[in-house]
Amino acid sequence: MKPFSNAAGTGSKREKSPLSPPSILFESQLKSLSAASTHGPIVDLACGRGRHALAAAQRGWPVIGLDRNRKFLKELQETSRSSNLPISPVFTDLETPFGIPLKKGSAGAVLVFRFLYRPLAQAIEALLAPGGLLLYETFTTAQAQRATGPSNPSFLLKPGELKKLFPTLETLHYSEAPDMEKIRGPHESPGDESQDETWARLVARKRP
Repeated sequence: MKPFSNAAGTGSKREKSPLSPPSILFESQLKSLSAASTHGPIVDLACGRGRHALAAAQRGWPVIGLDRNRKFLKELQETSRSSNLPISPVFTDLETPFGIPLKKGSAGAVLVFRFLYRPLAQAIEALLAPGGLLLYETFTTAQAQRATGPSNPSFLLKPGELKKLFPTLETLHYSEAPDMEKIRGPHESPGDESQDETWARLVARKRP
């Protein structure tokens, strides 16, 4: 694993826009994630600026954040250091044969939000420790009919596809938005979810 290093210096300072709140899916699985963190670190794939990596680390769980955007990793590194959070940012391109530079069976949980690279599915399964948890959420093909978000089919899941990408894992929850009642409950507010976004959401576990 190659830790991120900001060898180029700090550069110009710009005011940072606030991060969106964590996904409803993430918030609904806090108890399960806490248990999973005893098996190994939480690995946030395509972590970006750290929307979920920071939320996990703020609960005391060690986190490894992987991304190919050096600017985002630098910001995440600075935030984690200033707040004394247990986050290790790692630079990598997940869309390569060596996309996950971590030991197999080492992750207590894997988080994937708004990212899809189908050839990575088997490596994600292998990364999880026995009993490890996978939280996966990204756009479906219905998003192509909306005004926002991706329209390239390479980045959109077909109906029921997400669950099929991980055949060796035990499915604990699966749903496709915009119907979020099964996760949110009928009396809770929609939070950061948008009616212009359509999702597939999976919670799965690697069998012990």
